[in-house]
Amino acid sequence: MNTRFDRDTAVRRIDPPIADGRDRTTASFQADISPGWRAGRGPHGGYLAAMILRALAETVADPARPPRSLTIHYASSPTTGPAAIHTTIERQGRSLSTLSARLEQDGKTMALALAAFSIPWKAPEAQELPMPEVAPPDLERRDTPRLFKGAPEFTKQLVMQVRAGAMPFAGEDHPMEVGGWIALPEPRPLDPLSLALFADAWFPPSFIALSEPAISPTVDLTLHFRQPPPPMEGALDGLCLSIFNTRLLREGFFEEDGVIWAPDGTVLLQSRQLGIIMPTDNPVIKTELLGAPADS
Repeated sequence: MNTRFDRDTAVRRIDPPIADGRDRTTASFQADISPGWRAGRGPHGGYLAAMILRALAETVADPARPPRSLTIHYASSPTTGPAAIHTTIERQGRSLSTLSARLEQDGKTMALALAAFSIPWKAPEAQELPMPEVAPPDLERRDTPRLFKGAPEFTKQLVMQVRAGAMPFAGEDHPMEVGGWIALPEPRPLDPLSLALFADAWFPPSFIALSEPAISPTVDLTLHFRQPPPPMEGALDGLCLSIFNTRLLREGFFEEDGVIWAPDGTVLLQSRQLGIIMPTDNPVIKTELLGAPADS
């Protein structure tokens, strides 16, 4: 797919093939971190997750084994420009592949990841995650203006239609919950790469409980890919509903739990991340700009 998202998350394998044809358990990739996905102090975490996942999937190289789990620990914020991703197949079973990955820049570790890829298993099924009743999406495909002045740069690369949540840093008594319909502006079917991006796209729900601006670097992000996206055509293609909530903020740390549904109610992904609240004199979102008309 030749969308901006796919170009900006592209990876190029740089390790040479093994001459005797043996299976390789390690791989190395070159990537370029784009400046258009900046969020706070560095690149957007979901954008980096999609890039790392792409390298892991190319290492597995088996469409019958889609990703089931991905956990990333963000050690430092990379800068825009060249980066390297090194992957290792830690174990290749008959059904499950377990891998690790390391994102490096200038020889320094920026992120560490563990992932599981597996064929589907036959087992009884149950569903207790109904999609919330919200207003339907606006089906017009267009670049979405920023949600408000001061929103991070990466939001210009997304279509985001708010259906849950309150303004951040207003200090009001509202549930710590945010979300809505989300998609990429260019038509593109949902897949694990775009879901990894969407799982970290909304501002942290904990911001609703704050009365002062802050930034929130992610410590770790875990994604559980639950079902393949159902076939969608026309204006619904690539759209999904994502809702995230926080229940505890202590000692500067908060958890964020999320669910992403396809428009027909299929649960596609569950996520959890641990973030840090860091006060700042130069916030990404400025309180004096909240509620002001957004620039396109």
